[in-house]
Amino acid sequence: MIERLCWMAVPKSKISRSRRGQRRSHDSLKKVTYVECPNCGEMKLPYNICSSCGFYAGRDVLASEQS
Repeated sequence: MIERLCWMAVPKSKISRSRRGQRRSHDSLKKVTYVECPNCGEMKLPYNICSSCGFYAGRDVLASEQS
């Protein structure tokens, strides 16, 4: 009887703890940075339009509901 062999990808050598850690060093979650909006003082993500007043780079980009 001829058996069908299924070949799998198998590592050629063991990955050391140091090498594994170096590969995983960029996998951690990054801390979210907030900056204060210079127009209204609300906290917002940097380089994004302020969600409360609609300002970006010193000018009104979104027409807010307040005005």
